[in-house]
Amino acid sequence: MLPDRNMNAHVGEIVIEAGKGTRRYWSDLWIYRELLYFLAWRDILVRYKQTVIGVAWALIQPLLFMSILTFVFGRLAKLPAGGVPYPLLVLTGLLPWLFFSQALTNAGNSLVGNANMVSKIYFPRMIIPLSAVVVCLVDFTIAFVLLLLLALMLGALPDWRILALPCFLALAFVAAAGAGLWIGALTVKYRDFRYVIPFLVQAGMYISPVGFNAALVPEKWKFIYSLNPMVGVIDGFRWSFLAGQSVLYLPGLFVSALLSVALLLTGVRFFRKTERRFADII
Repeated sequence: MLPDRNMNAHVGEIVIEAGKGTRRYWSDLWIYRELLYFLAWRDILVRYKQTVIGVAWALIQPLLFMSILTFVFGRLAKLPAGGVPYPLLVLTGLLPWLFFSQALTNAGNSLVGNANMVSKIYFPRMIIPLSAVVVCLVDFTIAFVLLLLLALMLGALPDWRILALPCFLALAFVAAAGAGLWIGALTVKYRDFRYVIPFLVQAGMYISPVGFNAALVPEKWKFIYSLNPMVGVIDGFRWSFLAGQSVLYLPGLFVSALLSVALLLTGVRFFRKTERRFADII
């Protein structure tokens, strides 16, 4: 099997060498950007091609989760919502979490799912997990329309702070991309991670403030709780959408942002370190 390769041009000749260096990798990533668009568009078309209700799945999933979490935390546990209708509180936490969890799952399985491409042709392999994360933005956009409709029905439309919402979505993208690069690279070598991913997603949902207000966390535990990067993302999402009904815990947001960036940087480093062996292992 041929190794992963880069091609460097030198005055009239072409030298093919193993892809160890970074001299052309980042420029190649830009050159192959159309491949990222193609892979993302292909996955979007394939995802709903043979389903009966098509893109409606992007609405059904958050609706089902919202109903269950509202019943469990709002009706049974009777947790306070801070003056916000409980379904709206849940949905504002659910949307960024679903984006993160779906992106992590898709990116984690993306390299194994595209084994033929990885083993046969050269391109920056990072394009594959990144395209898997980009695809999840489509589902997020569809579900966000549902959130706006619910807010309109309940008379709780956002104010000017919604302008900050793209920043928190970008932070979720950074966290998802970093975690996806880690899990994607590990899954190539250790296929057991395909079974670890669902457990991580399920456990992560319960340790994140999806079904309840993070303000309920005792003050002495808030900083430690914020070591989960999605805590700051969800808090920020609610702060920007719930029109004064949510308080932003700035130390926690700073920690979440720092950890998300660290996750991306280390994910890129680990992915690049292991990438040249993908074609042989996969």
